[in-house]
Amino acid sequence: QVQLVESGGGLVQAGGSLRLSCAASGRFFSINAMVWYRQAPGKQRELVATITSGGNINYADSVKGRFTISRDNAKNTVYLEMNSLKPEDTHVYYCKAVGRLYSWSLEYDYWGQGTLVTVSS
Repeated sequence: QVQLVESGGGLVQAGGSLRLSCAASGRFFSINAMVWYRQAPGKQRELVATITSGGNINYADSVKGRFTISRDNAKNTVYLEMNSLKPEDTHVYYCKAVGRLYSWSLEYDYWGQGTLVTVSS
């Protein structure tokens, strides 16, 4: 199994910055993509940023130029650097890893428990 533990959420004023981390642990063969999502109460979960094991990166339009995703493959950890935060960035942020438990197995999605980011105006 793959366990994901997120950290770094909290309360910040508009214009401020936060850095989220998500560390993967457990017994697995490989992790391909690592993805940040976010979800506000009563709304659908939305994709924020994706980074593959090869370093390909994509961002949602709403965060381009403000958020930066990166990963440390040796530590199986993905980061989300969030700058110029806005009140509308207030969400629970979730980490997802797409990985294989064995070399011959299919890829599955594994989710973290979420971390709350609150941006005050």
